[in-house]
Amino acid sequence: MKDKVRACLILFFAVVLHANSQEKVTLSGTISDLSTSETLIGVNIYFPEINVGATTNTYGFFSITLPKGEYTMIISYMGFDNVEEKITLTQNTKMNFAMQENSKTLDEVVVTSSKTKTNIKKPEMSVNKLSISTIKKMPAVMGEVDILKSVLQLPGVTNAQEGATGFNVRGGSVDGNLVMLDEATIYNTSHLFGFFSVFNSDVIKDLKLYKGGIPANFGGRISSVLDIYQKEGNNKEYHLTGGIGAISSRLMVEGPIVKEKSSFVVAGRGSYAHLFLKLADEPNSAYFYDLNAKLNYKFNDKNNVFVSGYFGHDNMNFNNNFINTYGNTLFNVRWNHNFTEKLFSNASVIYSDYDYGLKLKFVGIDWKSEVKNYNFKYDFKHYTSDKLTLSYGLNSIYYNFNPGTINPVDASSSINPFQIAKKYAFENALYISAEQKLSDKLSINYGLRYSNFQRLGEEEVSTYANNQAVVFNQEFQVYEEAAPTGSIKYGKNKKIASFGNLEPRFAASYSLNDNQSIKASYNRMSQYVHLITNTASVSPLDIWAPSDQFLKPQILDQVALGYFQNFKDDNYSIEVETFYKKIKNKTDFIDGAELVANKHIERVMLNGEARAYGLELMFKKNTGKLTGWVSYTLSKAEQRTPGRNANEPGINDGEWYRANYDKLHNLSVTAAYQLTNKWSFGSIFTYQTGKAATFPVGKYQYQGVTVADYGLRNENSLSAYHHLDLSATYIPKPDKTKGWRGEWVFSVYNVYNRANAAAFNFGQNIDTGSSEARKQSIFGIIPSVTYNFKF
Repeated sequence: MKDKVRACLILFFAVVLHANSQEKVTLSGTISDLSTSETLIGVNIYFPEINVGATTNTYGFFSITLPKGEYTMIISYMGFDNVEEKITLTQNTKMNFAMQENSKTLDEVVVTSSKTKTNIKKPEMSVNKLSISTIKKMPAVMGEVDILKSVLQLPGVTNAQEGATGFNVRGGSVDGNLVMLDEATIYNTSHLFGFFSVFNSDVIKDLKLYKGGIPANFGGRISSVLDIYQKEGNNKEYHLTGGIGAISSRLMVEGPIVKEKSSFVVAGRGSYAHLFLKLADEPNSAYFYDLNAKLNYKFNDKNNVFVSGYFGHDNMNFNNNFINTYGNTLFNVRWNHNFTEKLFSNASVIYSDYDYGLKLKFVGIDWKSEVKNYNFKYDFKHYTSDKLTLSYGLNSIYYNFNPGTINPVDASSSINPFQIAKKYAFENALYISAEQKLSDKLSINYGLRYSNFQRLGEEEVSTYANNQAVVFNQEFQVYEEAAPTGSIKYGKNKKIASFGNLEPRFAASYSLNDNQSIKASYNRMSQYVHLITNTASVSPLDIWAPSDQFLKPQILDQVALGYFQNFKDDNYSIEVETFYKKIKNKTDFIDGAELVANKHIERVMLNGEARAYGLELMFKKNTGKLTGWVSYTLSKAEQRTPGRNANEPGINDGEWYRANYDKLHNLSVTAAYQLTNKWSFGSIFTYQTGKAATFPVGKYQYQGVTVADYGLRNENSLSAYHHLDLSATYIPKPDKTKGWRGEWVFSVYNVYNRANAAAFNFGQNIDTGSSEARKQSIFGIIPSVTYNFKF
């Protein structure tokens, strides 16, 4: 394996190290918001004389190498006025630029990025970027715009059902999404049954969703990467921002620590509806709170340090008998360093913790679980020339999994305390990639990532005959848990299992002209940590586990092809993509599998495969009074677990069947309308095919009890999911730019009170004795009003 890696790296450098004899100089610097000094991510820099462009990285830094000469430099970014400047380059030059936010005249309302020549020609596809200004134009549910709900309006992205947490991308499972806040991993992205996300929109700066063509610097998941960055804080003056609503409120404070050099931002948010429930003697309650904080210090032009953190907590109490708690804790220290005008680096030390617990007083159980990881990253961006940019770096993650600590609720409980064996793992990766312009029309991005995963002790691991933890009972034609034949005890940090994978990445863009391009991509990715669940969506009861000799790492191969066009001076744009993905080692569970507090999860699971394919369309109107987009996805997601030999049928007779998150049709219409400077309106209509389900096909009597006989797995569907959300925003004094500024947000979630099915329960009617199906719905129509303010 080492020889293969070495050979690939030698070949890589042989291809990318191309010299250009013409005398050139480098222009570098940062681009920021004029009013706050916040650096801006993904700003387009374009030089029309030579048809060359660049974009700022996640820290607002850019670098481009050009022949000596005079140029017109055009800088453009969504929601900001363009900057156009004449420059003369005779030597390496560093220049910082500040951009002014768009004035609020009706003719200048911009909701999405104006697609420039740089975007069309960039070898980047299956990527959606949303600025916070775009998100804030969308309808506010409970008076608060939501990051995850905005992501759900993009093509290829769905949720499992009403009230489900997390999201699914291109037929992938929830655990296949790498969600990062300031580079730290978020394991559960939702509050209160998915009604709120953990991301406070006041403190969010930028987000980017990668659905395919994922760059080599990302790894560890196979469905998508959602990369979110927090604001750094205004380093010029102090500001207070917040909102007061019927269900929740929020407050953010930002300002300079040392003017023009250092700043901070602190934001808090919480719900309080449970307090009113207590006044009404209501025994059930549910609430959440979270806290975001970030500070930065600029030592000089070459060194910046950032410290950021997040803490969130949910508590759901049902009649004091069922108490569910969960939360995320993140902490990150980052150091940006410019070695030269061409070489930028970022080093990060990251801590992430997700804990979840359950108290069942009626059975006397107090159950707690947790997953922690300690992460070190060191990334480099090398702007070698105007035609070639290199990215390379390393990443090491140490995992600590606690599948379950079980204690009695109180002294009267008959439950004996016990600890399910903790699991430890170490994941390392090296990567290198290049973005290269081969001609005026053709640009490519290619790279290689090598990942290694080691499952570590201390643990006593059961052994099984033929190394099979699941056996097939020929008499009853069912899969059953195998009896262990012995065990092996591994000491602390001793290797239990090890995996290594090469993950090539490739993307290409061919420009038909300045406004049209065709793009293609391929990527292979490996996932070594898994969410142990047999439901369609993440919940606080799900358990994370590392790969081992039974739970194999999932391996993805995905290809995509797309067509992109901007027309009418970038006022409109259209994106069409088709994709196909295949996954090896897709985990499936035997019928009747018990997952919670299972000491030997390997005894209820089998390894299979999965596939997904589809067509995505997105049409956007970028400017004017009416802005927004229409997205539609036609797709299929399936999985298969064949028998391990000729005597076994596998799951569903070894045939392909619908995945839990398969949605054939997914339509979203998102619109914002600026009526006047004082009034604006937003709307979202969502339609999705009902999720896969398994219904009974008959019933039989067993010892006087009627038992449902279920059909093949996921051969049925819930009813279609759809709803319409509307919002109206009123700004009393829109021209006011200083002092206290406020706005009222009126919103209605699920306007026509659609009772979307979360599940169906099948049982016997007590009065009639006949069998019946009962639909479970979670949310009906929900009106709300919130007052937002800034000072």
